[in-house]
Amino acid sequence: MNNPSILYLSKADIISVGGGTSDLYVKALSNALELHSKKDIVQPLKPYLRVDEKNGHIADRIIAMPAYVGGEAPVSGIKWIGSKADNPQKRGMERASALIVLNDPETNYPIAVMEGSLISGMRTAAVTVLAARYLAREGFTTVACMGSGIIASMQLRSLLEQFPSITTIHLFDLNEAAAHRLADTLKEQREGLEVIVATDAESAVRQGDLVVTCTVTDKPYIPFAWLKKGAFVSNISIMDVEKEVFLKADKVVVDDWDQCNREKKVINQLVLEGTFSREKLHAELGEILTGSKPGRENEDEIILLNPMGLAIEDIASAHEVYQRAVSENAGTRLNLY
Repeated sequence: MNNPSILYLSKADIISVGGGTSDLYVKALSNALELHSKKDIVQPLKPYLRVDEKNGHIADRIIAMPAYVGGEAPVSGIKWIGSKADNPQKRGMERASALIVLNDPETNYPIAVMEGSLISGMRTAAVTVLAARYLAREGFTTVACMGSGIIASMQLRSLLEQFPSITTIHLFDLNEAAAHRLADTLKEQREGLEVIVATDAESAVRQGDLVVTCTVTDKPYIPFAWLKKGAFVSNISIMDVEKEVFLKADKVVVDDWDQCNREKKVINQLVLEGTFSREKLHAELGEILTGSKPGRENEDEIILLNPMGLAIEDIASAHEVYQRAVSENAGTRLNLY
């Protein structure tokens, strides 16, 4: 490489090669999580950069997420993602912003830099989609969603794209106007879809065959009693369910045990208290995808997925975007020197 270069991809470039819909991410994550279960990945624990942690919100941080993803088309990379909880209200900006850098593992030279917030949100939605295939009741019809922001929108749009059985969505948000705006958008996606804006979290959660949390809360508020028999909970925003849900659910699944058991999140609190452990965990999600651990085994099981979000998911998704962009001549080529 006498004149090495990188491919820069904006959000518009990513959308142009399929990065705005769920199929790309479901494909990338299926591969990445299977490689995770086979240990054909390298993924250091992600560091959190917090400024004024004592006075800041739990969502005020910048996270570095490096990873190597093996398999037939190996790639290395890092996601650098910043978040401020008050960005939407105070500055009219999205809460999170990100860049993803990809490196060729043969030389370790960078090969791409791309906008990362779209990829980050859509791969998070793909985690719920993949998990629902194995952990939700077959043919489930009703989704309850806590939160109505960008992450909630990506979660619900992806679920609607992947599960034609969904007939009803229950939304709850502290900002009721935001919930109504999302409801109107979702109704446009699928004709005949019923979207109900709940007046409180409990009434929404109690209806969900699948419950997905998309908030920035730092205090759990969903008790086990709210969950209907056979519910699958995708606890995307990590802090929403009470400790008792982890202890009373029939199965608890994570994406990566080491990533989840840190940062004083709920699982880490339970481990420190001596009430939960690696041995009590049912499985990591990749183990279920590869068949080494079972998914749902009966209609009545209440199953909790607690995914911290993995760098391998971002890097695998970004690599799929990169490969499509190269094939379709999308993006802007920039010389390094």
